[in-house]
Amino acid sequence: MFNNIKAVIFDLDGTLINSMYIWEEMDVRFLKKRGITLTGELFDDLQTNSFVDMAIYFKNRFTLKESIEEIINEWVTEARHLYANELRLKPDSKEFLKFLKENKYRIALGTSNELSLAQSVLKNNDVLDYFETIVTGCSGLKGKPAPDIFLQAAKNLNVSPADCLVIEDTFVGVLAAKNAGMKVYAVADDFSKHDIEKIKEKADGFFNNYAEMLMAFDTV
Repeated sequence: MFNNIKAVIFDLDGTLINSMYIWEEMDVRFLKKRGITLTGELFDDLQTNSFVDMAIYFKNRFTLKESIEEIINEWVTEARHLYANELRLKPDSKEFLKFLKENKYRIALGTSNELSLAQSVLKNNDVLDYFETIVTGCSGLKGKPAPDIFLQAAKNLNVSPADCLVIEDTFVGVLAAKNAGMKVYAVADDFSKHDIEKIKEKADGFFNNYAEMLMAFDTV
């Protein structure tokens, strides 16, 4: 635990909510509609998880006729119902948010996802009001592992990056936090298991769940 931490910045997908599986399923459906059968790993050569960058990647790799905006809009439209109604927080994450707020930590969201999806899933899980600012990957910022999303969140909170702790689940997210000059805790997620050793090596702490993370904070 770090005594100088003033703000905690959360990633969303795979970190706060169990949602990574829906994007994998949506990718398959998206391509199937266009008569494209996916072979091998889709993102092996993609070095960022920005929403915009992924749309550019899809357009270039599969020679799609749709514009970047049209691709993004199709993804958002398909995901909207799930984010607004079905996706749930990871166990004990709400209790962790309550603890942070009660102990006067500033709280932000820094996600590569789209703003309306982020807001709707947080609202549906009754935690939207915990976040003082939400910075997304559709706001013209460079995607992770670039530090831009996290740096903007810190700027919005008027907190120095050195006084921020990021909560992430992916290796590129952990890299983005370190590139921002922030501390970072990683929380386990099934879709990041292939990078678990790299995540543990780079992060300042690794936790299997939020109950473990809450205990680490509560012992200070």
